[in-house]
Amino acid sequence: MKRFFFLLISLLPLSLFAQVQFGYLSYQTVMKEMPEYAQAQQQMAALRAKYDAEAVRGEEEFQKKFVEFMQGQKDFPQSIMQKRQAELQTLMNGGVDFRVKAQELLAQAEKEAMGEVQKKLNRAILEVGVAYGYGFILNIDDNACPYINPVAGVDVSDLVRIKLGLIEAPAQPQTPAPSADPAPAEQPQPQPQQNAG
Repeated sequence: MKRFFFLLISLLPLSLFAQVQFGYLSYQTVMKEMPEYAQAQQQMAALRAKYDAEAVRGEEEFQKKFVEFMQGQKDFPQSIMQKRQAELQTLMNGGVDFRVKAQELLAQAEKEAMGEVQKKLNRAILEVGVAYGYGFILNIDDNACPYINPVAGVDVSDLVRIKLGLIEAPAQPQTPAPSADPAPAEQPQPQPQQNAG
């Protein structure tokens, strides 16, 4: 994607590029400031804790059965030994399978939760881009753009924050209302003349 972008820029005539103003921001920085991001992280932490608790419960059950097996193995007939070994193997396989499945489910849940956050941020970026007429808005995360010409590029981070409601727009300066009886304009004071000499 980066190669395509730089190829596209290199093909544009310089005169056209000079006329295009673009925006840039750190996508991750702005996203991490969103309350929806914090909420998604809390939900993921709670879900992860539930999966971890279930995995620990399974491991404890395996350890208990293993201790019982070790303590009683000298007294077990061969058929019971084989049955207990099969039970232990099933428990161990089940624990490993659960861990793998839990990771997949957590990854899917995180993708869905963060997808909603990204959708909201992308919409705000789009609205800022359209409202201010930017040709495009770059994500500068991971040092993707080590140099940005300040004449052509504008940091739109605060514009996006305003759109998301993370910060308030700066107050516009108030122009005084014209009074009914305007004061006469002040006449410039003559400057004292310097004597040559």
